[in-house]
Amino acid sequence: MADTIWLPTLSEDDGPKYLALTRALRESIRSGELQTGAQLPTVRELAWQLKVTPGTVARAYSLATQEGMLAATVGRGTFVAASAPRLGPTQALFVDRDPARLMGKVDLRAPILPNVGQGAAISAALMALGGDDDTDWIDYPSQQAELPLRTAICDWVSDRVLGPVSADDIVLAHGGQNAINLVFMCCLRGDRPLVLTEELAYPGFRHAARLSRAEVVAVEIDGEGIVPEALEQACRRQGAQVLCLTTEAQNPTTVRMGLERRQAIVAIARRYDLQIIDDDCYSVATTTLPSMRALAPERVWHVGSLSKTISAGLRFGYLVAPSGMGPTGRLTAQHQFFALSRPIEAIVLHLLQSGEGVRLRGLVQEELERRLQFAVNALGAFDLSWQPGLQFIFLRLPSGWRASSFCSHAESAGVMVRSADEYALIHGRAPNAVRVALAGNVSTERFRDGIMRLARLLAQPPAELMV
Repeated sequence: MADTIWLPTLSEDDGPKYLALTRALRESIRSGELQTGAQLPTVRELAWQLKVTPGTVARAYSLATQEGMLAATVGRGTFVAASAPRLGPTQALFVDRDPARLMGKVDLRAPILPNVGQGAAISAALMALGGDDDTDWIDYPSQQAELPLRTAICDWVSDRVLGPVSADDIVLAHGGQNAINLVFMCCLRGDRPLVLTEELAYPGFRHAARLSRAEVVAVEIDGEGIVPEALEQACRRQGAQVLCLTTEAQNPTTVRMGLERRQAIVAIARRYDLQIIDDDCYSVATTTLPSMRALAPERVWHVGSLSKTISAGLRFGYLVAPSGMGPTGRLTAQHQFFALSRPIEAIVLHLLQSGEGVRLRGLVQEELERRLQFAVNALGAFDLSWQPGLQFIFLRLPSGWRASSFCSHAESAGVMVRSADEYALIHGRAPNAVRVALAGNVSTERFRDGIMRLARLLAQPPAELMV
């Protein structure tokens, strides 16, 4: 389908050009000038025609996409989706796995934990609940009753360098994604707040930001994470309120941010009064570097969960809030769900106090370490990034491959992986790379077979690139 010929007039509009362009899109769609299904000009083409920067057009397209008026597909373009804004989210955060599509395939897209006895441990915790006073299950859950679990979380995170932490700093949540949402509810202000993320980042950041009516702007990253100069420029230009990053194990690139870079990011955050969300859900086995919260305890929200260490099914997460902000975080949680659900609170407390949590975490790490060693040995001839204790690897594709075609060929060969495109904003840039999960739910034999299929595919790129 050819691009629609559409050239709005922006010269008479006051305010930022991207907002004027968003209004023009909205009016043209509602009036019928732009019909549902029409393909819009590319970002660069429209920017050239309007004599504005590509960033201006990209931001306008992004806002209209968030409203549900446009739909963008990587590799196909941007299309008119509806004549009026949709209510609620427009994109799924998690797509259920299609059994028909998975038939006979090795799914290395999601880093699911291996089964090391979590079911038996959780069943034992449930059995232990039988001795509780029955009255505990009648009333609403209370945050006062969560104090023992908040104390246990302080012990759980004691292997991280977080600075002084007490139970008063802990906020409990129903998973890491829920914890990120709570931070945005606490910190974002105004009608159209701005959130900064790494240009390749966990998609949950942008989904949570959009639920809070925030605009998301990507910041350039390199081999250590966010580039300080790019962050400074974004802060001067945009006026952001929250920065989302992953310092220990960046998803999907596996990058770990060094101390000097962390200090530089903190200095910028202080200059521009940014709150920081540091996602540590993909916690590596050991670390001795001071965390962002240790470096800036007044503004860093440290996010963790049990999804990548014990069980994703429990839906348990936590925040180590900035100093003095624990009560605010818990009050925000109370407005959302009163307190952690009573069964989840009791199960997690039992796992942590009994030592079962530490034991299970160790068994998970041992199994994933074996898988990591095999994958690195099998794929080591290619441009590979990885970390000990991390549950995925990042594979930059050799000449001749594009991420989209490689994923398609891999699926045809019976293996499913994720393209780096899935971690970029719609109009952002992504390297020619894929993420390969260690996928503990796949048997060892099938996992190794899948990795070897990828190795054979990588060694035989197409003879010609499609143009």
